[in-house]
Amino acid sequence: MKVLSAVAWPYANGPRHLGHIAGFAVPSDVFSRYMRMAGHDVLMVSGSDEHGTPILVLADKEGATPQDLVDKNHAIIAGELADLGCSYDLYTRTTTANHYVVAQELFERCWANGYMVERTQKGAISPSTGRTLPDRYIEGTCPICGYGEARGDQCDNCGNQLEPEDLIDPRSKINGETPEFIETQHFFLDLPALADALRTYLDGREATGTWRPNVIKFSLNILDDIKPRAMTRDIDWGIPVPLDGWRDQPTKRLYVWFDAVIGYLSASIEWARRLGPGHEERWREWWNAGDPAAAEGQSSYYFMGKDNITFHSQIWPAELLAYAGKGDKGGEPGIYGELNLPTEVVSSEYLTMEGKQFSTSRGYTILVRHVLDTYGPDAIRFYICAAGPESQDANFTWVDFVQRNNSELVAGWGNLVSRTAAMIAKGFGEIPTPGPLEPVDEEVRAAVLTAFDTVGDLLARNRIKAALAEAMKAVGEVNAYVSSTEPFKLKGEDERERLATILHTLLQCVSDLNTMLAPFLPHAANRVHSAIGGEGEFMPMPRVDDVHGLDPADADRSYPVITGDYRHTPAWASTPVVVGRPIAKTAPLFTKFDDSVIETELGEANAAGS
Repeated sequence: MKVLSAVAWPYANGPRHLGHIAGFAVPSDVFSRYMRMAGHDVLMVSGSDEHGTPILVLADKEGATPQDLVDKNHAIIAGELADLGCSYDLYTRTTTANHYVVAQELFERCWANGYMVERTQKGAISPSTGRTLPDRYIEGTCPICGYGEARGDQCDNCGNQLEPEDLIDPRSKINGETPEFIETQHFFLDLPALADALRTYLDGREATGTWRPNVIKFSLNILDDIKPRAMTRDIDWGIPVPLDGWRDQPTKRLYVWFDAVIGYLSASIEWARRLGPGHEERWREWWNAGDPAAAEGQSSYYFMGKDNITFHSQIWPAELLAYAGKGDKGGEPGIYGELNLPTEVVSSEYLTMEGKQFSTSRGYTILVRHVLDTYGPDAIRFYICAAGPESQDANFTWVDFVQRNNSELVAGWGNLVSRTAAMIAKGFGEIPTPGPLEPVDEEVRAAVLTAFDTVGDLLARNRIKAALAEAMKAVGEVNAYVSSTEPFKLKGEDERERLATILHTLLQCVSDLNTMLAPFLPHAANRVHSAIGGEGEFMPMPRVDDVHGLDPADADRSYPVITGDYRHTPAWASTPVVVGRPIAKTAPLFTKFDDSVIETELGEANAAGS
């Protein structure tokens, strides 16, 4: 099957914090790695979202151009995600000429099919700068539920879509001033004309039972009060509106959220183009139903935090339906053909820190780079998979982080691998030839083999927390096997065969468990593979390449992208260990954290937030 793994585009206004990667980065990578191991043809794409007023505001504050700012932050984010092990086929950016072309094509076709309608609206302007305030930079009291911190586009308390002028006592999040509302001309996506098609689509997805209940419920609810939504903005930073009378206007651009979701398609097209001549159309294998190269079927999974559900379950499907002419007004698809709607919108909830919301502006945050450099990718990936905000809000605490690392990752899994390697190294120096299996050997092997099916089924349905719990349960059963068989007590010559059998069984279980844990812990999987006698790289890792643009407009511009060769990803199956392969005593595979970490990190967080 062709599996599109479409990962939310992090906004290029600075480095990412732990709350960000818990929602989109780690869950998407675990899923994508598993699907490759299960034999599916995965295309995992994303990039940096680089347009919008917030970029302009920050650039002004730093005395930089918007392009210089996003160049710097894109490189930072790409480095963080690559070091985290996120196995993108392509992580790119929205300021490429390729993306401009794709976004403008979708806009033009939606307009030609009648789903982009021109109308006047009140736009929020900063009185001090004269610049448009984006909806999300305006806060006030929700007129529906009375929530005091509703945004200009949506109330996170009641879930209703809003307009900035609807808010009671609106204020700018930039400087606290009261915005001025003026009449301005814009193009609106005619969502009411697409409502029936959207409902048919969402009802069909609900019938599958695969969407997380919070996501499908929210998505269906917003259809009850659907209205046209502006897809252009008064701003001079972004993609020009590709219509006569508009394209040359210096302060009219496509809405950042209109073009950002198109990035999933433009990144797929860029990936295919970068494969070279003869491969430029390969993106269609994941996007066009009925493509001959996708005979085994297609599916697409979109990963994000819950604040972005509406853009992925309503706005993006509406854009795709409008492009294909599938709304009330009819129409014909453009050059990209009829494009697949999302199979599943995989939304995570919010991650808080010690009971408080992450806030970069207030210094109350945990930056990804800090975690990677201080604790390594294994510990943080393990924590997010075990305790992240998968289906409900979760609270990160340093106590829990240290405890899970030390008791589960180090004492549970790491100690099992180290003990196994040490006993084989001491007793045989190589993987021994086993004798006849006893019932206790067969039982532990059966338990591990059964776990392959259980864990795999959960991962295929994006139940990552439950999947990791089942994998660690199997780790516990193998540790119990060591305790019950006590191979360290078998020292006589007449016990050599039995010792060889136990250690061979143990190593086979460890090897299988390493395969099972590889989607969660790819970095560790490579170390474990080496420790138990494996050769070469076990789990392929991403790399950062410096590339040039593909079109004349940016051919002389270089920028980093994340990519990788994942063709040699191991299969999701038990692979027999090789008798006679040398095994040496190994150094500890994971780092045990001292309890002082808790006090240090809490002290720094409190100092920063004070």
